Amino acid sequence: MRPPAQPSRPAFIFENQGVLMRTTLKIILPLIVSVATVSLFFAAYQVRTEKSTLRNDLSRRAEILGESLQESVEPLLDRAPDRSLQRLVERFGQREHLKGVVVYSKAGAVLAITSGLPPALKMRPTAATRAAQEDAGAGEFLSAEEAAAANEDFHSPIHIYALPLHHNGEIAGTMVLFHDTTHINQQVSRTLRDSLLNALVQTFLITGLAVILVQWTFTGPLTRTAKWLRTMRTGQPNAPPAVSNGEILDEIHHEVKHLARDLDTARAAAEEEARLRDSNASLWTADRLRVSLRNKLREKPLYVVSNREPYMHVFGENEKSINVIVPASGVVTALEPVLRACNGTWIANGSGSADREFVDAHDRLRVPPDRPSYTLRRVWLSDEEDKGYYEGFSNEGLWPLCHIAHTRPVFRPEDWLQYQKINRRFADAVLQEMEGTESPILLAQDYHFALLPRMVKEARPDARVAIFWHIPWPNPEVFGICPWQRELVDGLLGADLMGLQIQSHCNNFLETVDRVLEAITEWDRFAVNRQGHVTRVRPYPISVAFPENSRGANESRSAGSERAALCTQMGIEASLLGIGVDRVDYTKGILDSLSCRSERPAARTSSVTRISWLKSAPKPNASTRAFKPRGGNPSRFSRNTIRTKRSYGITTPLPCAWSRPCMTG
Repeated sequence: MRPPAQPSRPAFIFENQGVLMRTTLKIILPLIVSVATVSLFFAAYQVRTEKSTLRNDLSRRAEILGESLQESVEPLLDRAPDRSLQRLVERFGQREHLKGVVVYSKAGAVLAITSGLPPALKMRPTAATRAAQEDAGAGEFLSAEEAAAANEDFHSPIHIYALPLHHNGEIAGTMVLFHDTTHINQQVSRTLRDSLLNALVQTFLITGLAVILVQWTFTGPLTRTAKWLRTMRTGQPNAPPAVSNGEILDEIHHEVKHLARDLDTARAAAEEEARLRDSNASLWTADRLRVSLRNKLREKPLYVVSNREPYMHVFGENEKSINVIVPASGVVTALEPVLRACNGTWIANGSGSADREFVDAHDRLRVPPDRPSYTLRRVWLSDEEDKGYYEGFSNEGLWPLCHIAHTRPVFRPEDWLQYQKINRRFADAVLQEMEGTESPILLAQDYHFALLPRMVKEARPDARVAIFWHIPWPNPEVFGICPWQRELVDGLLGADLMGLQIQSHCNNFLETVDRVLEAITEWDRFAVNRQGHVTRVRPYPISVAFPENSRGANESRSAGSERAALCTQMGIEASLLGIGVDRVDYTKGILDSLSCRSERPAARTSSVTRISWLKSAPKPNASTRAFKPRGGNPSRFSRNTIRTKRSYGITTPLPCAWSRPCMTG
């Protein structure tokens, strides 16, 4: 029976392996050549140094021995020839590596010779002749070939050292020492062998380590990333490859993750677009928004001014780290996609503790940090200015006034001066950013900048100015409480377009204009003509921002498991869970809601213990006095919760929990 055939591996796997092998060789081969070359040069240098050291050492020992023997030989030259000189030469000839000693007369005749030397040495060597002529010691090294050429009885390399001998102040002869240098050649050969072996071992070790590092640092992560991208391209779900922090490919891996996420988002958007197109509907995507804005703006620059900045840089604990925070803000949610799509400029208050660390000389920086798409211009406010313009006039005055809250709005002359001053500062910043542009478009945001449209329009009549009022507009009687209602309304009418949330707010605004200013109110087209300038008033409700791919994500999630996980996280027990998302301020009616629950009949206690309310609540706009009297302090909610619990006689943990997902709102 024929065994089943093994499934063949895809061709691209072998091709990728070949590419990786070639890439590895391109990195490794130059390394091998470099290491081998350096090792060989070092080995040659080491051999040369060793040979020079050994020769110098032998020359020095020969010189010391010759000088010592010279002192003993010279007194014997004035005697008649006897055996004393021969015995002296024989005794000194028994030294390490010393082949023998020869003493020559001035005429070149041999006076004494070590018995181990060949008889042919009766002819004086060249070194002896040079020593007699120069009246100084002379030495030379002879290879085995040179030594054999000088004397056929020599078969090994030798070193010759000659000294002149003196008698009565004149040269009476020469003495020559012959040393065998075979040990030098042997030592040099051993050194060369060891150096080459070390070079070979070092080359193999360094090359092997380099191969491992290349596989670990480059080819391994690249292979995993390529495999991941391949599965992403084919639409298969797959987790991104894990890369340790600090690796050299961190930046590439980070960008590839963004690219893969964009690919997944684009694929989901295309599927959703196809589904909606099949049902004769449409879907707004980032690309579609970009194209739409390009067509509508006609390449005109777009500027946004708001008090809240889209990105804040704040110091971490002990100022050792800096974090980037996206404030919880409807303005950011609504406008940042627009700024990203058209590469505009956002002018805002730099309120982060580390904001100054990231701007350039003109107080600008590109955001978002991971994918810069537009410019953020930061305007700086002192604590006194922020207290008067923002906390005072805006939040203690206009906020309760426009919400018609049961809290008296507070208007102080010093706060009004700060409000005017800061509006002028922001207007100057806007005008600086607009320099050199034609027909710029400005979107001013919220009640903090009611005076800014008029200031910008007077300086740049060609600019198209719009402002959106993010809070309600009350009826004329309520707005008339503000001592500076004329200035505020006149400043707003400097805009070409005034946007509010709903139609009734537009109606209230037009009625207020009728009451406080001399202007033509055109109710048929909801416009105001003041001194020849027309301001259109329109409602623009801001929708809820749903996450991309929310439908597919929600289909794979269970409401029961999500509720159980949330209850476990918050430490509450309930079979029914009520959830609210509100800012902690007096306009949200949170205390009233708790009070209402505390007045329900105690007979319903059994059902209440199965119900919990979870409130996700960022802190108020500011720590101002206007927010504190009616519930800006979370401790008041805790006291009301305890009172509600006691009214039911509940002894279990509180059926109400607080979540603070962010510290800005």
